[in-house]
Amino acid sequence: QVQLVESGGGSVQAGGSLRLSCAASGRTITNYAMAWFRQAPGKERELVAAITQSGGATSYANSVKGRITIRRDNAKRTMSLQMTSLKPEDTAVYYCAARLMGWNILPTTYDDWGQGTQVTVSS
Repeated sequence: QVQLVESGGGSVQAGGSLRLSCAASGRTITNYAMAWFRQAPGKERELVAAITQSGGATSYANSVKGRITIRRDNAKRTMSLQMTSLKPEDTAVYYCAARLMGWNILPTTYDDWGQGTQVTVSS
């Protein structure tokens, strides 16, 4: 099991930037694909970005492509999500997740989750 803790959320105006971090403890994350999901009020949890175990490949939701970058550092057991040109529709609780084996678009397939961090973007 991997314990995940997110940080870095907050409130920004549209067009602003935020960097979310996810710190892992417990098992090594080397064997885990990692991802960021988000959930807005009244909406289902959706995949924002995912990264393979080695960090060699990434995938992004169409709604965030070109504005968001996911990275990981296995040695430091951390993952980050750099968000720029934020929009009000990016407002949500953002979750860090880990999945043994490859990444998947379905949140129910992930093994471990953080508690979430709120991102609020005002217009």
